[in-house]
Amino acid sequence: MANVSTTKMSSKGQVVIPENIRRNLNLKAGSQFIVVGDKDVVILKSITPPSIDEFDELIAKARKDGKKAGLKKADITEAIKNVRSKK
Repeated sequence: MANVSTTKMSSKGQVVIPENIRRNLNLKAGSQFIVVGDKDVVILKSITPPSIDEFDELIAKARKDGKKAGLKKADITEAIKNVRSKK
């Protein structure tokens, strides 16, 4: 059974995650979350950044896929420039 507790939102929009839930989910100060809101439902999903090894694997795969697709470094630089100019 999932842990269930109630909490309140402060005037600054801050919500305290009850201690028993923080403990059970091993949440620490600085934990990061994705927040999803739909109608009357708010979902907090904890996230962790990838380890350096996972990040290296992601970069290696992206480089391999880019090379396979025929992308060049100049194509990436141009795409970034285009996106930044649209802000």
